[in-house]
Amino acid sequence: MCRLLICCFLFSLGKIAYAAEDDHDAASKAIRQVIQAQEEAWNHGDIDGFMAGYARSPDTTFVSGDEVTRGWRTVRDRYARKYHGRRQMGRLTFSGLTILPLSDDAAMVLGSWRLQRENDSPHGKFTLLFRRLPEGWRIVLDHTS
Repeated sequence: MCRLLICCFLFSLGKIAYAAEDDHDAASKAIRQVIQAQEEAWNHGDIDGFMAGYARSPDTTFVSGDEVTRGWRTVRDRYARKYHGRRQMGRLTFSGLTILPLSDDAAMVLGSWRLQRENDSPHGKFTLLFRRLPEGWRIVLDHTS
């Protein structure tokens, strides 16, 4: 009887671990889709489409250099001001993505970005904090260098 209980317990743990892995795989896939959609929107000159990857919240935060920008609208306006035309936007690519699940509703993403423009190609690294919200996985914190 004791062996049967131990076997059942171990089997249950295995199922839980497998289910958690499936959840993490699904989250990683959904997050990659958000990032890919952002890249595509950017490359079509669509700042609002790019911003769809961010949580529409006054708490959404963007950090770059010494500047901290808070609020979805403020972050959107910053992008629109800095990249006010196709020439400034260039062609964006994201690479080297590493997705680290933190919980059922949070994940951290590390990666690289590069803009290919006519006269330069700025590039850097980013750390994103994603949260699973009712509308799907969205960026709540973006630290880009």
